[in-house]
Amino acid sequence: MRFISYLAAAEQGVGITSEGGYRGLPVSELGGDLHAFLGQESGLADLAKLLQRAPEFALTDVTLLPPVTRPEKILCIGLNYRSHTQESGFEVPDYPAVFARFANGLVAHGAPLVRPNASALLDYECELAVVIGKGGRHIARHEALGHVAGYSLFNDGSVRDFQTKSQQWTMGKAFDATGAFGPELVTPDELPDGCRGLRIRTLLNGQVMQDADTEDMIFGVAELIAVLSEAMTLAPGDVIVTGTPDGIGAFRDPQVWLRPGDVCTVEIERIGTLTNPVVQEPAQ
Repeated sequence: MRFISYLAAAEQGVGITSEGGYRGLPVSELGGDLHAFLGQESGLADLAKLLQRAPEFALTDVTLLPPVTRPEKILCIGLNYRSHTQESGFEVPDYPAVFARFANGLVAHGAPLVRPNASALLDYECELAVVIGKGGRHIARHEALGHVAGYSLFNDGSVRDFQTKSQQWTMGKAFDATGAFGPELVTPDELPDGCRGLRIRTLLNGQVMQDADTEDMIFGVAELIAVLSEAMTLAPGDVIVTGTPDGIGAFRDPQVWLRPGDVCTVEIERIGTLTNPVVQEPAQ
């Protein structure tokens, strides 16, 4: 199953893919948004039944939102591909590097990424996003994939000079509208376990900048859920962003930065495509 969240006539709705495109209903008729169904037993299956007879619509008729619009936590993993660890000059870690993003920093598929006036060093990062369905604490690794509601695409746009101003990366990941998430939430039954063995790429203005396989991840989805839940209770709708492969702009020679007028696309095999234009922040 593949779900989207959207706005139509100023009201939020939820859609599901159909042969003709999408079928959807406003949250007022569904009794909740997509997030609300994640924590319910058989919630997405029940949601799909409600949507199967809903009216069809085209994406051109709505404004897409990130699939989960109000995550409690967005937990990102750094240096989680062997290729990226190598290009960064680090040793392969034996414990995940964890940092946070916030919902204000994310836009949906098709919406512009905003290069901030404070810096011209806006970079791209293609990543697999994991959305938690069944929450919990101290989740065992062998049970962890049962806590996944679905997967999506993520562009972990990073303001590199702010990322390295201190030993913490948060500021470089916190600028408004510098990252992207979506467009669909794809349920695990459509994908290999833990999304292993899928091609992942970034294209900038049609040119391939990153091209890897999720098999290169150091810590897989199940291990990340187990490690994170050792410290904190994972809640339905939480997003785990699993890291990027090599090829980021900061480590190219010459370096490549996102500029107004660019179009940046993240692709993951069998999940889809996330595309965003780049604009400059308006003068203050």
